Amino acid sequence: MNTIRHGDAMLTDWRDSATRFQNEVGKVVVGQERAVRLVTIAIFARGHVLLEGDVGVGKTTLLRAVARALGGAYERVEGTVDMMPSDLIYHTYLADNGRPRVEPGPVLRRAEDLSVFFFNEINRARPQVHSLLLRLMAERSLTAFNREYRFPDLQVFADRNRVEREETFELPAAARDRFLMEIGMEAPRDAQARRDLVFDPRFHDTDALINGLQQGVIDHAAVTGIAGAIQHTIQASPEIEAYVVALWEALVRPAEAGIRISGIDMAALIKGGVSPRGLAFLVRAARVRAWLDGREFLVPEDIRDVFPEVMAHRVFLEPVYEMRRETIVPGLIRAVFEMVPAP
Repeated sequence: MNTIRHGDAMLTDWRDSATRFQNEVGKVVVGQERAVRLVTIAIFARGHVLLEGDVGVGKTTLLRAVARALGGAYERVEGTVDMMPSDLIYHTYLADNGRPRVEPGPVLRRAEDLSVFFFNEINRARPQVHSLLLRLMAERSLTAFNREYRFPDLQVFADRNRVEREETFELPAAARDRFLMEIGMEAPRDAQARRDLVFDPRFHDTDALINGLQQGVIDHAAVTGIAGAIQHTIQASPEIEAYVVALWEALVRPAEAGIRISGIDMAALIKGGVSPRGLAFLVRAARVRAWLDGREFLVPEDIRDVFPEVMAHRVFLEPVYEMRRETIVPGLIRAVFEMVPAP
């Protein structure tokens, strides 16, 4: 297996830093190795991340650990049903002299130094808030107070739980598509990990756990440059390019690809989604995975490993099937892998 060449020693050093980052975050989230790995890939692919899972499985803890180990300015908001877009930009109050004051909100408080913006319980916020967040994610810029703010190093992390549905708002397709990955989290199944979480007092004090992590394990301000170098270094052969396009075609038109799933009209399953932008995100994430494994070329496993988290939330089903997407989409992806031969 070829490794990163000597001339790319800087990327090798950064890969070692990425490994230390994963190890540091892994100290506080037991049994979530895949989630930590995927978040690391997203950071070096410069993509936003949405975590989804049951209550209490460690979504918030993981994101707090990521923010500390990544470093840079960090802001967090809690999604609520009465939140308005302006709450992200500014807040007003009466000063001691009785006069109204306007102060920057969480997005602008650190201005261009903002590195990590964590939106907790994003599905509790209204669609108007999602619209503002969409521009922030897509353009890493925002206009307020008669000027434009730019956030070159910003990554948005959000979480939502799939249990509570009252007073929640489903993310629109455009907002979901702006997340590089949607990562599902569940309680660890390993017996020892379960015992540790329940009986080890270290895991009962989240604040102490987070504060015990090394801060700024990687230089957040340099990640964008390294991410670009990774994308230019890791190569895709013509066979891999054809494989990715074939996976895309099968996912978009499963009936034409000969895919059959019991009880489903395959010709009427897919409503839309899986755009070229989504496919470009897939390749970006796969290149980072190859880099983390010390290769300078893509292999089919790089594509297949990140495919569910990068592509599943971009598959929009017809309404009659949408309520069953948690079982239909994973089954569809498995069928696509079985139907499309790997090079």
